[in-house]
Amino acid sequence: MFIIAGLGNPDEKYQGTRHNVGFDVVDRLAEKYQIAVDTKKHRALIGKGVIEGQKVLLVKPQTYMNLSGNSVVKAASFYKIPPQNIVVIHDDMDLLPGQVKAKKGGGAGGHNGLKSIDAHMGSDYNRIRIGVGHPQGRGEEVVNHVLSRFSKRERENLDEEIRLIAENMPVLFAGGVSAMANRLGQLLKGRKQA
Repeated sequence: MFIIAGLGNPDEKYQGTRHNVGFDVVDRLAEKYQIAVDTKKHRALIGKGVIEGQKVLLVKPQTYMNLSGNSVVKAASFYKIPPQNIVVIHDDMDLLPGQVKAKKGGGAGGHNGLKSIDAHMGSDYNRIRIGVGHPQGRGEEVVNHVLSRFSKRERENLDEEIRLIAENMPVLFAGGVSAMANRLGQLLKGRKQA
């Protein structure tokens, strides 16, 4: 079994913000593979299902971003899922809108959701990073940026990225996160050239 955890904030006012792109991907996976993510357990909304023959647990932590690790680790412990079978999907200010990267392990890069997960279980899990761009300033400007909504054009591009991530998740199951990174890189490069 794989855990696919999308990071975000639970309140309705955060829907559609840059910080909630992880939730957006889980919602797309749930819709595409008809998995109901509506069970309240492990301080999250979860849904069990199958993606192309692979059992998965979709997870949307309800702890708010800064405490995401509480939820992800509870689910992983309960289902005895090792870090190599955990995929965390999150926003990344170090990537421009339109960029998507996948990797295993690494630093938190200032992302409080990742810091929380790392504090609970280390950093040796898979990540799918979705670019949301970085504001010029620091502090409050950063908070305002990640809690802002995308422009219409950015949202259209993001919806395409989310579709590609959802459609290619089986690549990660079969070949690992590096295979997923290569596939997404090829598809997004092809999109830019088109």
